Amino acid sequence: MKRYRTALTIAGSDPSGGAGLQADLKTFSALGVYGTSAVVAVVDENTVGVYGVHPIPENFVAGQIRSVLSDVGADAVKIGMLHSSSLIRTVLETLREFPDVRCIVLDPVMVATSGDPLLEEDAVGTLRDELLPYCRIVTPNLPEASLLLGETVDHRDQFEEAARALSRLNDSKVSVMLKGGHLEGGDTLSDVFYNAEKDTFLRLPSPRVRTVNTHGTGCTLSSAIAAWLAKGADPDTAAIKGKEYISAAVAAGADYKTGNGHGPVHHFHNWWK
Repeated sequence: MKRYRTALTIAGSDPSGGAGLQADLKTFSALGVYGTSAVVAVVDENTVGVYGVHPIPENFVAGQIRSVLSDVGADAVKIGMLHSSSLIRTVLETLREFPDVRCIVLDPVMVATSGDPLLEEDAVGTLRDELLPYCRIVTPNLPEASLLLGETVDHRDQFEEAARALSRLNDSKVSVMLKGGHLEGGDTLSDVFYNAEKDTFLRLPSPRVRTVNTHGTGCTLSSAIAAWLAKGADPDTAAIKGKEYISAAVAAGADYKTGNGHGPVHHFHNWWK
């Protein structure tokens, strides 16, 4: 019997479909990976803003993860919004029950595209000190990197130093995809990937697309990287291919109107227009 490559997303639910586990599952499917999910919160949101978060009981989150990993398994795991310290610890402790599952991509979601906070203040340290070291790749944007490091990262000249510093927090040796989309100006968007397994850097430039349709870009990039890891790619290839996918999805979705705020990217740009 043939076997699908599989990826599990542990994330919140976005009813508008552009971010969260909906974006993750779309990305997995678009890249040829069978997606599974563990829902950590039901979020009341749309393209304009976040209006409420209803947490799923933590023992039920753990049960979902166990049910998937003990049966379907996972070649990779993507972790998205974890809103509290106790939930972060629950997810980490449950993943440790499955030591063979180590291709874990963490998107340290702290603030929504709309600017609404998604992570409790005291959970930042738990994510940084406990969960991040267990992951293979982390994908912060500049505000998230600044919060994790406790210092402002807002210039291209800081990217490589900041990525390496993030990797070495608590001797984690996690690889870092540092996203530069929050830098203003210029026609080029430049991300940096630090491969902690090789101590090397990749500069990943792409044309800057002028669009409001950026809802779920972080979710989509991290799940694309996880999908490529699930398919057996090495970290450098996963970062390159993940960046190519999100860049094309943003460009393809730029001219669509979905909702009244930050619309989604086009996850299935290779399949339909």
